[in-house]
Amino acid sequence: MTSIVDPTNDSPMRRESRIYKIVDGQSLSVDVIGAQPGANRPAVLWIHGGGLIFGSRKASPRDSLLRALLKQDFVVASIDHRLAPEARLPSIVEDVRDAWRWLHSTGSSDFGVAPDRIVIAGASAGAYLALMAGYMVEPRPRAIASFFGYGDITAPWEADPSAHYRTLDLVTRADALASLAAPAVQDPAVGIDRSIFYLHCRQQGLWLSEVTAHDPRKNPSWFDPYCPLRNITTTFPPTILVHGTRDNDVPHDESVQLAAKLADCGVEHRFISLAGVGHGFAGAPPEDVAAVEASVAEFLRDAT
Repeated sequence: MTSIVDPTNDSPMRRESRIYKIVDGQSLSVDVIGAQPGANRPAVLWIHGGGLIFGSRKASPRDSLLRALLKQDFVVASIDHRLAPEARLPSIVEDVRDAWRWLHSTGSSDFGVAPDRIVIAGASAGAYLALMAGYMVEPRPRAIASFFGYGDITAPWEADPSAHYRTLDLVTRADALASLAAPAVQDPAVGIDRSIFYLHCRQQGLWLSEVTAHDPRKNPSWFDPYCPLRNITTTFPPTILVHGTRDNDVPHDESVQLAAKLADCGVEHRFISLAGVGHGFAGAPPEDVAAVEASVAEFLRDAT
């Protein structure tokens, strides 16, 4: 176990790791922070970003967001899932479903979680998965928080080569494949960075094919269940969206479209648009980031 800092008194709190699933010989784990067995507290299932290709539960969520959530009395469960291209999108969604079921079945007895007060949140690709949970898991989340998320994976910014990423040195296919020597789940190996494969995919317009093994031009209907924008209805959970207008990875317009769809369906929502801010709060003053994260934590707490 490792420790983090309690937001209220700077005393250490335990970050407890548990295996929630074993699949194909791989153990998928969750880190639980702020557990209080015997309590009846709301919980956040958190999903890390990384383009579905890299990332780890241990590096997420941001410390400042974690403090904001703990201050609102949440138990936080940060999960790993299988990663592409070794696993494709349907398998990744299956992992989120299984983690959701695990938290509902185990959270109450082991961590003091109220099963009927669980929300889901994530950043970037994790936000995309959280948005899909709004119609793909049962019971439905009480609320959703999306940081820099997206609702249509067939949009040109994902399906075509990225003009932004092509301004960087081009990654060779050999270097991209070599980066996959890092583990496909849990803690990335030291010195091996799977994000190199993500960069190559975005530079060459290969992200969609590597993550899904499908082509929207040949089989567009396959993508329907995997596009939150196409599945928001009047029963969608209350949702808060956070996005910067200068996001060069996930376009700000993705959250604009999601907010419009939520409004059309009469779903309770809030859209925090950050002028001049890039992906992952790039360029935002720390005090502004803290204020946004506090607002998200309050929105989620009000929904529980």
